[in-house]
Amino acid sequence: MSLQLSTEQRGNVAVVGITGDVDLYSSPQLRKEILKLVNARDARLLVDLGKVTYMDSSGLATLIEGLQHINRNNGRMAVTGLRDAVKEIFELTRLDTVFSIYPDTETALEWVAS
Repeated sequence: MSLQLSTEQRGNVAVVGITGDVDLYSSPQLRKEILKLVNARDARLLVDLGKVTYMDSSGLATLIEGLQHINRNNGRMAVTGLRDAVKEIFELTRLDTVFSIYPDTETALEWVAS
């Protein structure tokens, strides 16, 4: 499934909804969108992975790069909506201890916006 991105502003938080596979071929598109959103100071980003069917290491690397930019600029980033297959990748790589992961969008928004 090809990658589709949607971005919306919810208060002071940019929410990126991702649909499809995040892999070597589609991750540059995601990287471009995330970096556009996180280069601002105090950036607030919520990444909704609820409709991601597959993610490989290049997708993880893209999210890590976004998180690094956010951290350097005193921002906040959270991830929500992990399906079991994607959640397993986060757990196997121990990135579940690095990212702020929330089960639902509203809880994640509260944390990111604060």
